[in-house]
Amino acid sequence: MLEFYRTIEPEVKKTTVNWRIYNLVQEGVLNRIGRGKFSFGKGDAYTPELSSKLISVYKKIKLDFPFLTVCLWSTATLNEFMLHQPGRFYRLIEVDKDAMESIFYYLKDRNYSVYMKPSEELIRRYMINDKEPWIVKSLVSEAPIQHVRGIPTVTIEKLLVDIFCDPKIFNAQQGSEMNQIFHEAFEKYTINESKMLRYASRRRKKNELDNYLNKTSKYRQQV
Repeated sequence: MLEFYRTIEPEVKKTTVNWRIYNLVQEGVLNRIGRGKFSFGKGDAYTPELSSKLISVYKKIKLDFPFLTVCLWSTATLNEFMLHQPGRFYRLIEVDKDAMESIFYYLKDRNYSVYMKPSEELIRRYMINDKEPWIVKSLVSEAPIQHVRGIPTVTIEKLLVDIFCDPKIFNAQQGSEMNQIFHEAFEKYTINESKMLRYASRRRKKNELDNYLNKTSKYRQQV
């Protein structure tokens, strides 16, 4: 932005440019999407829908595991972005790696249909008949999450990175469907690309995601 302003006003100060940018963001003319990155217009924040079942399970876990870091969401929330609507969804519960087995047996003992870090074969052979099973996964450290109605759940950045990094679980969201999801997400919501890439780096997929974004998904006009 500084370079842009200096093509018009060569002597303009950096503090002046920063103040102008701040005002443009506050007025909704620009939307901050990352460090030093902006798009035109005021974007909307993404807030996923949380079912009563997700909320109920979270409250039970919080009661019995009060210090556990957790993130809950359902793949049903992806339908908002998809052309083809799958008839089967997964309820995802992500926890610290050391707590995965405890949470798995906690849900299993309460008669939930639950799987822990399922393999591709297990998903194909045994989960096919479950309409909305639970999957216990490891929560990547420093994953970007948000609280909705007091429940820790995904941000739009985490959602997009997860479907990019885990084609096994998000099989229905691959290929052209993933392109559609990214396109719709960028069109509808404010997305912090810096946050996305930091999380992708934690998942060892930063370069791959950056290449994908550059080739297929940067639909918002940047300045």
